[in-house]
Amino acid sequence: MRASELPVVDVIAPQSLDVKIAGIMAAAAHPVTSTAELKKLLTGIYQAILGTSLEVYEAKATRASAPVHMHGLFRLRVRLRARVSEWHAAGFMEHDIQLALRDALRAARFGSDMLGELGIGFSKLPEGAATSKAFTGDINTIVNPMFDSSDKAVFKTGDVLLLRGMHHNSAAIARIGDVDSQFSHVCIIHIDDEGQQWVVESLIEEGAIINTLAHALSHGNGRAMLFRHPDAELAKRAGKFAYEHVAHSRSAWHRRILYDFSMRLDQRRSLFCSKLIRLAFERASGGTMLLPTYMTRFNMQNRDFIDRIGVKADVTYAPGDTEIEPLFDLVAEWADFRVTSRLRMQDLIMVKLFDWMDVHGYRFEPDFLIRLIGLFGRIAARLSDSAKAVLSDIVPKVPINMSARTIAAVAMLHKTAEPLLEAIEAIEAEQIARTGQPLHPRQIYDELERIRLRSDGRIGYLVAPA
Repeated sequence: MRASELPVVDVIAPQSLDVKIAGIMAAAAHPVTSTAELKKLLTGIYQAILGTSLEVYEAKATRASAPVHMHGLFRLRVRLRARVSEWHAAGFMEHDIQLALRDALRAARFGSDMLGELGIGFSKLPEGAATSKAFTGDINTIVNPMFDSSDKAVFKTGDVLLLRGMHHNSAAIARIGDVDSQFSHVCIIHIDDEGQQWVVESLIEEGAIINTLAHALSHGNGRAMLFRHPDAELAKRAGKFAYEHVAHSRSAWHRRILYDFSMRLDQRRSLFCSKLIRLAFERASGGTMLLPTYMTRFNMQNRDFIDRIGVKADVTYAPGDTEIEPLFDLVAEWADFRVTSRLRMQDLIMVKLFDWMDVHGYRFEPDFLIRLIGLFGRIAARLSDSAKAVLSDIVPKVPINMSARTIAAVAMLHKTAEPLLEAIEAIEAEQIARTGQPLHPRQIYDELERIRLRSDGRIGYLVAPA
């Protein structure tokens, strides 16, 4: 979603928000008979949402009605996802349609986030405080009424959790391919015979690991989605396989499963997060179910960053691909609205950074400090887990198979993105104080482009070609 692709923002409110959302909902149910019609429909939904500015509506009334509008946008996302199987069967889900669908879903979530932020009075997470536990909070959690009429999510074995972390590398993972996703991690739930709830996942710093569900839901997430396969027995087998497979690897005298930085799907000795989900459902289905239905492509012109972090794949199963997976149903969605503005800014910053690399030829250029960080990171990777924990404030906790070049790339990404984030946050804080409204994505893009034009060819560790 480049700035040039954003729709023009309404400067005069043509209709009330509830009427506008109802109109978009009606459009989402409209029948289509071709890929051209479907693309026009999805593009229209995207433009209708992102072409709307909350600034043209009375802030007090919008704040009071924010939960109603947020539920409306959630129902829109549910309706669009529910039609994917129909469009797939008709042969309409070509790659550009997939991208248009993802755009529409992302725009609807941006709208929900901005309404949620307004609904809590733009309250921010206190410095050093943890985000809320996922799937808690009256305004934060919305459950699909197809599964439960309450506002509490119920978890089952084989459920898949799609999550978003708070760091810049999470934003980069969400945006690393040709898809502007809002999610950076996916994992699977297993509930044992005693009722204990576990999450099986593959983390960069730990490799494949088992954590309690409570830990996973409370561990630095800004947003989350819960998905379920309609075949409960298949899902149970997938959850059980993942749990037993990883538990076996972490038992005495067995080789642990390291994180796979290549993002390739053709070998199993190492696993990244979504490849673990793919393996679990493949084994549970006897090899008949291969996720995802729609893959992320690495088709950028400038592969500088992804080469630095070790990506070898041309296509992959990225975490965000789960959002449009027709083999899963959407059960519930949650967001901590004290941090969604930050996540949105991180997303848009990453879009711009990758755009600057791909369109303008910018490349990361390490200096002595970055090379030192890479070197010490490699040294720390060979220490024991307890020693890594002691040094974690000085040297990032990194796995044994993470190269110095990858460590340096992550450090450069953070040190480039963080000043940009601070600058945009300051501009938004001033606008909220002045108008009571957050920055629109177009405004964020415009501010970032102004920063680039003033930068004299260097933005953090990103350097323009000579």
